[in-house]
Amino acid sequence: MYSRSEDGKPINCFALVTYIPEPLGSFLDVLRRDLVPGCLPRAHVTILPPRTISAPTPVVVEELNARIAELAPFELELGEVTMFEATSVIYIELKAGREELGRIHDILAQGPLDYKEPFGYEPHVTLAQELKPEEVSAVFEEARRQWAALAPARSFPVETMTFVQNAGGNSWLDLAHWTLGAVPSLR
Repeated sequence: MYSRSEDGKPINCFALVTYIPEPLGSFLDVLRRDLVPGCLPRAHVTILPPRTISAPTPVVVEELNARIAELAPFELELGEVTMFEATSVIYIELKAGREELGRIHDILAQGPLDYKEPFGYEPHVTLAQELKPEEVSAVFEEARRQWAALAPARSFPVETMTFVQNAGGNSWLDLAHWTLGAVPSLR
């Protein structure tokens, strides 16, 4: 779906995420490395899924500045481990905050960030993807076991958002960062 850079140079593939704070973020990174050795995790919830953009990056960042300035912090709570059957992506569903993320997604996915997403927006925390078919069942059961047995507190405030660019090889560069509620809005 996206072109990949073999030399690590950024490509035209961008997303907007909120990173999961500690201690839950580190727990999820360790869990993901246990499930998919060699992956490069940084626990997050995607707000705008990966997309190409035609506007220059500074224009997109300015657009995000204006829209994100209106957003206030809110709470997310993670639910249970489940799987997207069509893609065998194993993930943690959201128990609380889904509606707010959906509203924010719709506000931000306009103008230069408008993009025909291949799937409907389903906020979640990815644990494993791109598995061989014979691996899916065992990885799914291990993810469920570890999450049920070891997970720390499962809720956290969404206080920041980060605009990222794919650097190739499933590595992402942070381009811009916002703290929700920090910029006063004019009415």
